[in-house]
Amino acid sequence: MPTVNADMDIDRAWDLHPQVSVRPEPFGALLYHFGTRRLSFVKDLRLLAVLRALPHVPTARAACAQAGVGAAELPRFTAALTALARSSMVIERAAP
Repeated sequence: MPTVNADMDIDRAWDLHPQVSVRPEPFGALLYHFGTRRLSFVKDLRLLAVLRALPHVPTARAACAQAGVGAAELPRFTAALTALARSSMVIERAAP
């Protein structure tokens, strides 16, 4: 599993950890990691769209673009994804 030191490299492929469950809610979603027993709240529907897109696109940047995240908002979404990577909710996708 990769270690995230500073910012997440959004030009790499990422996925939700296989032990993470996503439960959509009116405010966004709850993420629960069955391995670590951590719970995270996603309060932005576009971040939820990014998370759902991760397995289907080549990079996290592409997932952000697909969710309609503009260049000005990209640092905020990168920070959110970095926090999710630090808590093992998202992991770097293994090379095929």
